[in-house]
Amino acid sequence: MISVEQIRAARAWLNISQQELADASNVEVRTIYRIESGFRGATERTLEKIRQAFEVRGLEFIFEGAKPVGLQVRRG
Repeated sequence: MISVEQIRAARAWLNISQQELADASNVEVRTIYRIESGFRGATERTLEKIRQAFEVRGLEFIFEGAKPVGLQVRRG
């Protein structure tokens, strides 16, 4: 699953607020805040909704095996 660092980096890359991400992912803004603050209780479903919101905007998440290591802009 995506990491806190990837979420922060993706938001920064797209220059969107936590509220904008919350709206795009249909996740409560307080949940976004808690995840970015290091809260470890986020469900896979919540993280997947966040990931999909970024992917719709052209970002891809990079993993080495199961380890999250970065992100990139999708080509084409």
